[in-house]
Amino acid sequence: MEIGLFIPCYVDQFYPAVGVSTLSLLERLGCKVTFPLQQTCCGQPMANSGCEQDAIPVYHHFAKTFADFDYVVTPSGSCAYHVRKHFDKAEQTAAVVKVRQTTLELSEFLLDVLGANDFSASFFPYRVGVHQSCHGLRGLRLGQASELQGRQRNNIQALLQTVRGIELISLNRQDECCGFGGTFAVTEASVSVKMGKDRITDHLANGAEVLTAGDMSCLMHLEGIIRRQHLPLRVAHYAQILNP
Repeated sequence: MEIGLFIPCYVDQFYPAVGVSTLSLLERLGCKVTFPLQQTCCGQPMANSGCEQDAIPVYHHFAKTFADFDYVVTPSGSCAYHVRKHFDKAEQTAAVVKVRQTTLELSEFLLDVLGANDFSASFFPYRVGVHQSCHGLRGLRLGQASELQGRQRNNIQALLQTVRGIELISLNRQDECCGFGGTFAVTEASVSVKMGKDRITDHLANGAEVLTAGDMSCLMHLEGIIRRQHLPLRVAHYAQILNP
């Protein structure tokens, strides 16, 4: 089984350690992983800004780059969702169809393909709050949305609860948006910041020392608020917690 590792733009440019942790984690689990050097953006920023036609050549480049792999794995729910759900705007070539079927967010791959559910080799002695990013939660269904009936697995919590020393806290509002929303944080900055402050307040009120999520875009937004307010809270992608 050959894995193509897709690293989102903001991880590549601002949080490369998350990409390194993801690669190390997959290799530790015995995966054969390749990072194609020709990879670029998945096209999500252009599409979200109303320029989806301009993004279509990017879609085809992504498909051509990753079509030969058994799975495309990415530490980003929003990018995985974009490839699977929004590449429908491109001509459905064999390559596009293939990557739409094989692109998985990291937790999906760990749990559903590898069956990896024991990370007791990792040690993380902190109180951790899990932020459910919107694309992962309501797009990929990686967690339980409060408006849906029935029980559904929470991928990130299922993985983290096996880590030694960790304490996963409960939040007052488990699935509320952080306010990032890509360009929303630019066009509606005041609303975006207020939403982010609400999420941080919830984590702090429940004793979190570390705030984690499956999208560094959300964590980047929250970290900016945390730093500006000098709050006793830090952020980490869950891959960084799972990888000892």
